[in-house]
Amino acid sequence: MQKRLVILGTAGNSIDILDLLESINAQAVDAPYECIGFLDDNPAIQNTRIRGVPVLGPLAAARDLTDCSFVNGIGSPNTYTRKASIISRTRVSSERFATIVHPQASVSRSATIGRGTVIFPNATIASNVSIGDHVIVLSNSVINHDVSIGDCACITSGVCLSGGVRIGKSTYLGSNCSVIENTVIGERCLVGMGSVVLDQVADNSVVVGNPARFLRYST
Repeated sequence: MQKRLVILGTAGNSIDILDLLESINAQAVDAPYECIGFLDDNPAIQNTRIRGVPVLGPLAAARDLTDCSFVNGIGSPNTYTRKASIISRTRVSSERFATIVHPQASVSRSATIGRGTVIFPNATIASNVSIGDHVIVLSNSVINHDVSIGDCACITSGVCLSGGVRIGKSTYLGSNCSVIENTVIGERCLVGMGSVVLDQVADNSVVVGNPARFLRYST
């Protein structure tokens, strides 16, 4: 039986998740997902369609969709610190969020992946990795052994996390950044694209460069 899914948000990541679901369905004998719509708080797009899929209402409408599961696509450099609070607007339990892993992702059997997390194709998740709820791991990212990633983190394309790295909740790692082994990056941090992190990063920090240096506090 197909799982009826609703995607939170209508921006780039959300459209990419729609593509991912379509790709999974195309490769499966029995298409496992039916995306019935999007939810978004932007009033300008209510009752419109995106790629033929309807916008069903604001995030609060989730509680009326009792026969659906959900997946979150909201999370950008502008919203990463508020990702958890945005998801909470749905007022639905964590059990109703689907975990989606593309078959072309490489995921160790010893890895654990939380609810509402999405793993894109060509991502690599190595042994003993722990990924929390509502995390997005975009294509070509490599998450090496014993890495821990907190809830609501955004791991964008081409990120490389060496063994034993710890990533805090609601942290955003920009494209093609790299983190040396056993480093701790705190909660609500932003690591700029292409940065090379060689030392610990405190909560609420924005770091950029090679080697990464403190730029400012996140807002």
